[in-house]
Amino acid sequence: MTRDSYDLIIVGGGMVGASLAIALAERGLRMALIEAHAPGADSQPSYDDRAIALAYGTRRIFDAIGVWSALAGMVEPILDIHVSDRGHLGFTGLSASEEGVPALGYVVTARELGRVLLARLHQQGALDVIAPARVVRFDDQGAQVRVEVEGNGVVTSLDCGLLVAADGGDSAIREQLGVPIRRWQYGQSAVVTNITPAKAHANKAYERFTESGPVALLPMTEQRCALVWTVRDQQLDAVLALDDAAFLAAFQQRFGYRLGRFRRVGRRLSYPLSLLRARESVRGRVAIIGNAAHTLHPIAGQGFNLGIRDVAALAEVIDDAFATGRDIGSPEVLAAYERWRAQEQRNVALATDGLARLFSNPLRIVRAGRNLGMLAMEFIPGAKHPLARAAMGLNGGQPRLARGVPLG
Repeated sequence: MTRDSYDLIIVGGGMVGASLAIALAERGLRMALIEAHAPGADSQPSYDDRAIALAYGTRRIFDAIGVWSALAGMVEPILDIHVSDRGHLGFTGLSASEEGVPALGYVVTARELGRVLLARLHQQGALDVIAPARVVRFDDQGAQVRVEVEGNGVVTSLDCGLLVAADGGDSAIREQLGVPIRRWQYGQSAVVTNITPAKAHANKAYERFTESGPVALLPMTEQRCALVWTVRDQQLDAVLALDDAAFLAAFQQRFGYRLGRFRRVGRRLSYPLSLLRARESVRGRVAIIGNAAHTLHPIAGQGFNLGIRDVAALAEVIDDAFATGRDIGSPEVLAAYERWRAQEQRNVALATDGLARLFSNPLRIVRAGRNLGMLAMEFIPGAKHPLARAAMGLNGGQPRLARGVPLG
């Protein structure tokens, strides 16, 4: 058994883990990234055909870590968002021009984003990518963490000052730590695909609430739209069994004709919707980030963006500690990260969960209340601004990366 020593080991090479590695790659740390799948975006399950809505704040982080320039030609900006309740008067909207930003967000496929992140990763000479490999066990020994990694039938023992769990909602690192979680199954699944309308999308995103759950349409390149259609679990098999013509007709009935008739639809995928929150994001010399710490309903498009804001905060506290000769895995350093992120993680999880429940509630009095709330937001001056700031990831104390400022 061989042994290597690192300042930082990141477990999980998905979008969040890769972004943290890129953010810190040129800051002088000795780092390793352990990923269960072989290198290449097509083999990583995080890098599938799902569309990802990148908040404006996420664009600033990607710009600061040197990723945005390679990504800019693949994204479609969201200039406006229209929110409505099917069959009722309630509506509201957000506008990039009113908020004084070039876009509220941007849409890209996870596969395209994955290719950009992986290409950037492989340019980093100070990073060891260990893949395909898995963590067999780890032991927080107080002064360091010993990590046993199995790859190609060989077990290697590694030491590090800080271990970061970025290994997704079913995090093996979080489970071995014994960190308690809160998990809630919504009894809903998201059906995702690309769809082409007759009318140009004009860079407008739509969130339409229906009796079975929300429907989102996001503008994509080539005048396509990314569709996220929430259905009850008992309806899922029937929806997935529809041929293209029947699927288009069913969705048309749900969404209406704001974009004319829908003409084409791509391959459909589905995934169950749940809420997961880890009760702790730090324990000993281990930090938990991204979906390993919080998995959200997609109703507000915040899941990935919340994870990237974890990256921005953790990268800053690590970089500041390392630059001043402090132990990056010390309780003081990790407590600073936890304090920085705890309130936003909690607030976003609660808000997302509340919206999912509110807009799936069929009671007439609840429906009336939510429609009045949307109308009030639309017509009361300044009411939408806090919502827009939160949606763009611009609230609270911003790490340097979230302000678009590189660490160095």
